[in-house]
Amino acid sequence: MRLTRKTIAKVIAVAFVFNLVVMGAGAWFAYQEAPPIPEEVVGPEGETVVTGEQIRDGKEAFQKHGLMNHGSILGNGAYYGEDYTADALRLKTQYMRSYYAQERYDTNYGALPPGERAAVDEVVKGDLDGEYDGGNIEYSPAELYAHQQVREEYVERYHEGSHERGVPEGMIDSETDARQFADFAMWTAWFSHTDRPGSDHSYTNEWPYAPGAGNDATGAAMTWSVVAMVLLVAGAGFGIWLYRSVRLPEPSAEGLSVPEPGDVSVFPSQRSALRFVPVAAGLFLAQVLLGGLLAHFYIERAGFFGVEELFGVHILQILPFSIAKTWHLDLGILWIAATWLGAGLYLPPLLTGHEPNNQSTYIDGLLAAVVVVTVGGLGGIWLGANGYLGDLWWLLGNEGLEYLEVGKIWQFGLLAGFGIWAVLAVRGLKPLLDREPVYGLAHMILYAGGSIALLFTAGFFFTPQTNIAVTEFWRWWVVHMWVEGAFEFFIVAIVGLTLVSMNLLRRRSAEKAVMLQALLVMSTGVIGVSHHYWWVGMPDMWVPIGSVFSTLELIPLVFILYEALGQYQAMTESGDFPYKIPFMFIVASGIWNFVGAGVLGFFINLPLINYYEHGTYLTVGHAHAAMFGAFGFLALGMVSYMLQLSIEPERWDGSWLRASFWCWNVGLALMVFVSVLPVGFLQLEAVFTGSYAVGRSLAFYNQPIVQTLFWARLPGDTLIILGTAIYAADIVRKRFVLRGSESDPDVEDMAVAEGVLGDD
Repeated sequence: MRLTRKTIAKVIAVAFVFNLVVMGAGAWFAYQEAPPIPEEVVGPEGETVVTGEQIRDGKEAFQKHGLMNHGSILGNGAYYGEDYTADALRLKTQYMRSYYAQERYDTNYGALPPGERAAVDEVVKGDLDGEYDGGNIEYSPAELYAHQQVREEYVERYHEGSHERGVPEGMIDSETDARQFADFAMWTAWFSHTDRPGSDHSYTNEWPYAPGAGNDATGAAMTWSVVAMVLLVAGAGFGIWLYRSVRLPEPSAEGLSVPEPGDVSVFPSQRSALRFVPVAAGLFLAQVLLGGLLAHFYIERAGFFGVEELFGVHILQILPFSIAKTWHLDLGILWIAATWLGAGLYLPPLLTGHEPNNQSTYIDGLLAAVVVVTVGGLGGIWLGANGYLGDLWWLLGNEGLEYLEVGKIWQFGLLAGFGIWAVLAVRGLKPLLDREPVYGLAHMILYAGGSIALLFTAGFFFTPQTNIAVTEFWRWWVVHMWVEGAFEFFIVAIVGLTLVSMNLLRRRSAEKAVMLQALLVMSTGVIGVSHHYWWVGMPDMWVPIGSVFSTLELIPLVFILYEALGQYQAMTESGDFPYKIPFMFIVASGIWNFVGAGVLGFFINLPLINYYEHGTYLTVGHAHAAMFGAFGFLALGMVSYMLQLSIEPERWDGSWLRASFWCWNVGLALMVFVSVLPVGFLQLEAVFTGSYAVGRSLAFYNQPIVQTLFWARLPGDTLIILGTAIYAADIVRKRFVLRGSESDPDVEDMAVAEGVLGDD
């Protein structure tokens, strides 16, 4: 079967419109079907317990004090502390049992004989098993008592501090804010056990698993898990058929003139683009050092190898887990994004032999802007969380949502940076843009970069006062669609561009391969975001939709892995192929993408597994393997390619990069498979045999076997830190052996550009 580029482009356009319609309708339903925030929660005598405004203020306190990067809400966030929804539901059930035991039997719940205890349990379940029909929420006497007790416990825990839980003193700076945070958590617990109108299950599809409150997996979770397994087999068959039916060109070094690094002139703009690399390396090193500290926090909740005993200061008070986790996540995004920005501006001259006027100066300006936004954003996080920014905390400080921690102003700065990058990329690619159709390779690069910026705008559709379910709807547009949509698109486009720049593929051939893979990514990954909506209060329709499209996401990942392996095999067949190190990283990226996003992602996204697993260490394994393994390694591969072209061949030394490569791969494998995943499977068992709150409890983490597995992470983390330190040192070392740039090289001097521009 032969497909033309124009045909694939039309199908992509149809897929884009289809995605837009589905997700646009989903946005409308998000507002219509979100769990209601009542005007008031009233007690049995009609007295006001909580107002809707207090619930919204509690969400503000939750975000302002960075609690989403300490624990989680509705299963989303950090796994160091409790999940606040599950914890509030557990405490509510516990205190209601205490109330009824005292009222009916005049004794403690724990002292009751089995029969009477079972009777109390049934009364509590009956209280919790209700349907909301509008108006105020009406509490029973037991619920009122429980709510009051949870408020005081949250004041003690999150305001006064609890070092055994890893909570610093004054984490929430006032008792009022702590009580309002409790009100917010209790509201999420309420809609997790209250039936949606006209339904036999709660707003969260009975999540979290809490047998004592009557929450258990729905039939839909089982049904659609089976459907997903059937689709996986069918999808594998479809993938085999597609790859055997659609003839795509394979890269080959045979008979081609692969340009040697010394044959390619270096433009001033490329030297400027290369300056992104040391900045990104510094951010990368800071990120992995913080990652090591975060891992150790699970062992010593308020200490660091006894330092607090020597100096009398708990590191927890200086650098709380929530701030360290926030910086760790943001630094990971920033160093990868900075590398991609640099690579996207380095590659155009390789294809065009074109240097726009003042391009180097503009690129330097973009780098300076990135540095300002980085310093401002990271500094604002600390200032906002510590109360120095007043009411501007969510604008200039920390918005307090995982992966969207920096304030709105800094987010706007990042968006503006993407816009400037697009303008500079257009300037650099103009000779190609003028000659090729709208579905050409250069256009694909711009579409991929533009889609990243477009999806980022979803982060501006909510404020701290927005319903948490709606907030989560838009937040996952940014987080997941970047990963499964825009970034995957960007990956295949950049790899195609790189192969063309090496003369390993004709431009037309690369365009067809990139467009086909972009079609598969767009057709599955965008709507696949909906598997994040199952337990956060979104409509039931997302269970079947999310199950189907999350399963199909595996297909393009298999293709990407297959192509990466084929590319590397073709390269190694030529003994004198000069770019083996960049291709090592590309292949590693494909493998980790398949393992992390594909295998581990598919496993945890089966609805029935995800019901019990959601927000456990299995997700940690998936996230690290997918984020660093896929996007990190590909960014590092681009760095090695850029460096090799920018250094005199006789002075090129790739030994340190090879050492870093193996440190990273072995370290990541040890971390994921020896420590993180085993903890996740133990956690899954604890949830399944007890409750979700049990699996996320401090008691679970303090078990000897779990603590041993946390210690087992040390070798892997050490290798990753060592590899990053070697890499950062190598970047500094290589800065002193860079070639000088040509002020105005001719196209004839650009061995790569001649073939590309002539490929019409």
